[in-house]
Amino acid sequence: MCLNRSSVVCLIILLVLKVHWGYGEVKLPHLISNGMVLQRDQEIRIWGWSDAGETVKVVFEGKNKVVTASADGVWEAFFPAMKAGGPYAMKISGSANAISLEDIWLGDVWVCSGQSNMEQTMARVNPMFPDEVKSANNPKIRYFDVPDAYDFASPQLDVKGGKWLPADQEHIKQFSAVAYFFAQKVYQKYGIPIGLVNASVGGSPIQSWIRERELKRFPDDYKEAVRFQNPNLIKEIEQQDRNNMRDWHRAVRKKDQGYVNTSMSWHDPKYHPENWKEMERLDLLPVAPGKHPENGVYWFRKDFFLEQENVDNIEAKLLLGTIVDSDSAYINGKLVGTTAYQYPPRRYNVPKGVLKPGKNILVVRVINERGRGGFVKDKPYQLTVGDEIINLKNDWYYKQGAVMPPMPGQTFIRFKPLGLYNAMVVPLQQFPVKGVLWYQGESNAGQPHKYEDQMVSLIEGWRKSWGMPDLPFLFVQLPNFMAPTDAPHSGNWPELREAQRQTLKVPHTGMAVTIDVGEANDIHPLDKKTVGNRLALQAFKVAYGEKKGVYSGPMIKGAQKRGDKVVLTFDHVGQGLDLSEGESLQGFAMAGAEGDYKWAEARLEGGKVILKCGEISHPVKVCYAWANNPVQANLINKEGLPASPFIIDIQ
Repeated sequence: MCLNRSSVVCLIILLVLKVHWGYGEVKLPHLISNGMVLQRDQEIRIWGWSDAGETVKVVFEGKNKVVTASADGVWEAFFPAMKAGGPYAMKISGSANAISLEDIWLGDVWVCSGQSNMEQTMARVNPMFPDEVKSANNPKIRYFDVPDAYDFASPQLDVKGGKWLPADQEHIKQFSAVAYFFAQKVYQKYGIPIGLVNASVGGSPIQSWIRERELKRFPDDYKEAVRFQNPNLIKEIEQQDRNNMRDWHRAVRKKDQGYVNTSMSWHDPKYHPENWKEMERLDLLPVAPGKHPENGVYWFRKDFFLEQENVDNIEAKLLLGTIVDSDSAYINGKLVGTTAYQYPPRRYNVPKGVLKPGKNILVVRVINERGRGGFVKDKPYQLTVGDEIINLKNDWYYKQGAVMPPMPGQTFIRFKPLGLYNAMVVPLQQFPVKGVLWYQGESNAGQPHKYEDQMVSLIEGWRKSWGMPDLPFLFVQLPNFMAPTDAPHSGNWPELREAQRQTLKVPHTGMAVTIDVGEANDIHPLDKKTVGNRLALQAFKVAYGEKKGVYSGPMIKGAQKRGDKVVLTFDHVGQGLDLSEGESLQGFAMAGAEGDYKWAEARLEGGKVILKCGEISHPVKVCYAWANNPVQANLINKEGLPASPFIIDIQ
């Protein structure tokens, strides 16, 4: 048969459209893949795409399902609920291809979401939990990491990638630490396979994760989401941001005096420093009173000595704590490590042949983009050479290489409202799950008074989309962070913690209190095991229906005035109230009608807390642990679980 030119063109167009719109071969979402965990005790749904009208056969555990793809190419097959177990196999076939899936388990699937503290991997917490990393070997704990993506225009059908990984030595360091420790605790109790699906993005605010219907309750956020449905706007902003960053870094490099002499930069061992300032102990750079920090490039230098004769044949490890903002580290002129942004711990391997007996020179080039730069104090700064550990915290010299204006701010488009929900959560909501773990809030601390409504809206929207009105939703209350203060009532973080506590009014929710496991100098504290374990305690009650046991620290129940005293009662006291440390109860404050808080004397009596404050004649409010980092707070129950921070009216 011969075709004229116009017919050929039409055929080509049809073929192109078929490739673009059609599916041809049977295709599966990324979650339906080898090693997956399917939710036990719920109807099993297997779905995918193919050509419209295509007949698809799914064989699973002796049952055959033959289904037909709809007009839009979607097919789905349902199997009866099954008990926990595995491994199983599944075969899915159409007219053009067949897919065999292996190593399938039935267990409990938990969606893990939030920002960077949910993302933080076992590799990051390895220094605190080396034994847990070395001993990880449980193929019944599986992990699926959802790639970062956003879409403001429409909900997506599938995630961008990902695969199921077992908790073994090859993969354990990729697991979310919070999620892994949670799964480990649950597995130890019930012995069932656990699937963890992590959809988290560092730095993301809660409005990025709220469903469109609920987002409309927040007009400003919804307006912003609609604005970013314009792809041309996104391209323009991204291009402008790239240009700004490129131009700023080019100017830094051009101005940097440490590179002016191209034959001998400041990290060259032959360079002799002149007019460098002393820094007795590593810290952020000093700022004169009333002055703003100077941004740009700073070079830091330290000499250290090694006595081992064979040190050049030893691999060493260099720890440089945390640096604001980016750094390049050189030993004896050799680059041994570089990090492009502030938050990761600097853990650099020093290859053989870099170190030498006698004098060695460590030089760190730091680029400070905005604010106050330098080294975060009280972090590990050391060099480990064999069995010897060289302390690097003291006796440094530094010199500014380039003065720059602050780097222009970047528009983090992926953080705009709705985008992460559409691209990273919607594709998961066709997958039956046991519950949700949520660790987020740091990015919303600047607007804490909106957070309770946002949390309630997020939970409501997710439950409706999953079709599970009682979907267990467990979340982490923000830990202690930033420099301690003597003020009895200060900071935004306690406001956000209170919003989180108030969210417990929503049925089938649970909160892990972590006010005792944070770090003053790190927004990413390492102790994710305690966080995961406390989420698991909440799961035992909320998701698994356990009646016996203590699953929370003390939660404020009421505050009543009794003469010149105020009596506080608590839920979740377990075997009784106690002190975590010290000889007296601390962290309580009261305020009168004018709102000026004063520290209160506190004592335990008959399972209650008795407060007295001579400075407040008519107290109307009580608060506890009301600071970004409330180091005074020491109320726990005898099971060792800390009391939640709170604020409450006195009756």
